[in-house]
Amino acid sequence: MAAEAQQQGIVLTELEQRIFDRLLGAVDRYCPGTQLRVAGGWVRDKLLGEESDDIDVALDNNMTGQDFCHQVNKYLEWIGEEQKTVCVSQRNPDKSKHLETAKMKICEVSIDFLNLRSETYAENSRIPIVENCEAKVDALRRDLTINSLFYNITTKSLEDLTGRGHQDLKNGLIATPSPAKATFLDDPLRVLRAIRFAARFGFTLAEDLKKAASDEEVKSGLRGKISRERIGIEVDHMMLGKDPVNAMCYIRDLGLLYVVFEFPEKPDPPVLDKPDWLCVSHIEAAWNLAQLIGSSVFKGGSASKSQDEQRRLFLYSALFYPVRNMVYMVKKSKKVSIVSYIIANSLKFEADAKTKILNVHTASEKFAELILVLESNGNVETFREKLNDEYLEIPTDRVNRVLAGLVLYEIKELWRVALLISTLSYPQVGSFSQAELQRRKEKYVRVELLITDLGLDGVWNKLEKPLLDGSDIQRVLQIPKGRLVGNWLHRELKWQLVHPRGTKEECEQWMKQSLLPKRQKVEK
Repeated sequence: MAAEAQQQGIVLTELEQRIFDRLLGAVDRYCPGTQLRVAGGWVRDKLLGEESDDIDVALDNNMTGQDFCHQVNKYLEWIGEEQKTVCVSQRNPDKSKHLETAKMKICEVSIDFLNLRSETYAENSRIPIVENCEAKVDALRRDLTINSLFYNITTKSLEDLTGRGHQDLKNGLIATPSPAKATFLDDPLRVLRAIRFAARFGFTLAEDLKKAASDEEVKSGLRGKISRERIGIEVDHMMLGKDPVNAMCYIRDLGLLYVVFEFPEKPDPPVLDKPDWLCVSHIEAAWNLAQLIGSSVFKGGSASKSQDEQRRLFLYSALFYPVRNMVYMVKKSKKVSIVSYIIANSLKFEADAKTKILNVHTASEKFAELILVLESNGNVETFREKLNDEYLEIPTDRVNRVLAGLVLYEIKELWRVALLISTLSYPQVGSFSQAELQRRKEKYVRVELLITDLGLDGVWNKLEKPLLDGSDIQRVLQIPKGRLVGNWLHRELKWQLVHPRGTKEECEQWMKQSLLPKRQKVEK
């Protein structure tokens, strides 16, 4: 049996063998006859040649995971090893936990223990009635054939109880163990899981699966039975996966975009012609351009989590860019961005993500002005006049610095993301050939180099604490609290960009001198 499993691609690491030996030892000593199987993702990943520590062990009798963990602890104590803490996760159907799960560490690896189960769904609910069952019944109720495989620890063999899982894995096919429509009607979230795994592994969706996913009854189930939080989580998994564009293409091609990214009623202007195609085409171009430029786009921090978050915000900003100017009415006269609605209501993302995506859109349009300055062969007078006011005149050679600095002050560490979105979309074109993407890359690199050469990367950290705060300005200019102070804070921001080495005393002197002629004129 062990040789058979190895021929089929299950080769245990030394650590995995130690873990399984302890489990089998507990079975032999305290619960003989119990069959142990590793289920789902670990088996799939091992057959694909990927290492995985996501080990879920299914028990084939009425012993609960918690009870089995206690037997394992007795065995560990018997062989002279330290007993481990057992954590029990109760059923939580809203988070797709339909059965109590016990967790404990063995050889410092967290293992989940649960029973083989069957699931029966009532109409209009994705919360099943769960019962213990045989392994084949458990395999047939799973979402996808590639997730229905077992590795039997007891017999050291691969079990393909649907008769399709191993072959579908070899063929790169995403299919359901049971009829696709019935599988999706039971739990419509499985549609998005199928898309996520297809994009993750570069697999193809089976024809009957695609037909079922496009079925209006299934779409209605996805709208009505699945919480928006769960949809948002699945979409996030896609965006952080290997091929987010392919996932979005599947969502579009299956007619699911308006289900997943639900629009509000009566948008203004009315929904664009084929916004699903515009949005997916835009994210595809953005992704391709980011790949062409390289990982330097996401330089927000040294931690990978920060870079992942920047990539996430970049992809959502690109996807929703074509509908960024669309709004809808709330209450009597208040207008709200459709992008804001999708993020907050359709995906139920955190408020911070909504704010950052909207800020990226705003900053990307402001970056368009900077690109115009660069391409105007030094003719910056028009832009200088916009920056000037009666108290502050911007030198011509500092226009670029002030323009870019003001944008970076607002968008902060996401400036490369906003610049890339702007580079891609200005001027707007219908499609992006490889040659066009190369030109956009060169434009991006040119502006990025300008900003870094001007010493502006990170400038927001310095500008966050102005040389003179509001109280200082009141004291220096002898003005009351209010709008005037805000105006002077904005002028001070521009002054600091013009004078990056300016001191508090110099800034104070500038303010006094700027206001002096006005006061002398009033006195006369």
